[in-house]
Amino acid sequence: MSGAWRWLRHNAVNIWAAGAIAYLLIPIALIAVFSFNDPSGKFNYTWEGFSIDAWTNVFGVEELTDAFLTSLRLAALSTLAATILGTMIALALVRHQFHGRRVANFLIVIPMATPEVVIGASLLSMFLIYGISLGFFSLFLAHVMFSISFVVIVVRSRLIGFDRRLEEAARDLGATPLTTFRTVTLPLLMPGLIGAALLAFALSIDDFVISNFTSGTTVTFPLYIFGAAQRGIPVEVYSIATLLFAVTVAAMVFVTWQQRRAEKMAEVRPDDTDESGAGALASGRDAVSSAGSPA
Repeated sequence: MSGAWRWLRHNAVNIWAAGAIAYLLIPIALIAVFSFNDPSGKFNYTWEGFSIDAWTNVFGVEELTDAFLTSLRLAALSTLAATILGTMIALALVRHQFHGRRVANFLIVIPMATPEVVIGASLLSMFLIYGISLGFFSLFLAHVMFSISFVVIVVRSRLIGFDRRLEEAARDLGATPLTTFRTVTLPLLMPGLIGAALLAFALSIDDFVISNFTSGTTVTFPLYIFGAAQRGIPVEVYSIATLLFAVTVAAMVFVTWQQRRAEKMAEVRPDDTDESGAGALASGRDAVSSAGSPA
């Protein structure tokens, strides 16, 4: 008994982690399994039999396909805008001192801590006050608004651990500010930028509460699922959800690879005492001295 208790204490953290991961992945696994179900009615709640009909015609439901394409287009555009604006804000907050910097840091966190119901109602009121018609454009503005905060947090954390000596070395070698940013800063920030963009994309394509307030007659993927849940969700929804999860896993693998690549690049440090550099400098001085001495 003592041996079993000792083993349990030694592996308690691993067991707890495995249970937590299983708790998160079991619902996703059920969605993947039920995408192969052949329900007899409109509701896909019980297993009836194996079928690949939903996979052979994933985009066969026209309304579902239109809603899914709308969500993809909305997520792509809002992610692009939020990533650009959020990166610029993060660079300003980390690398520049200006009046109101602390207040700006505080305001960045507010949208993350505010309930989505409050944000959605506030945005709806603002759009009505300023006469902005509800539709795809209002959804775009709303998604950019709540995505910027997450982009700033992710990119800022990357910038805080950034080694500025690499940029200084590039400037000392004659690189312009634009060239330094393109060849040194941007590649090292790329893992953070990709991670921030993926987070913004996931938040946008998954959002329901804020979209429900600001969508008007435009139907996104989450809004379609909410409406279809009352009359029966098509099996194709499960297939599309499984595809989204597979793409997400592939994107996570890509981000991990980018992070490891950036870590290897960041290991390069300008070293004034580098033996090879000192030897090359000494060789250059010797060559100049010998060329300038009288024969």
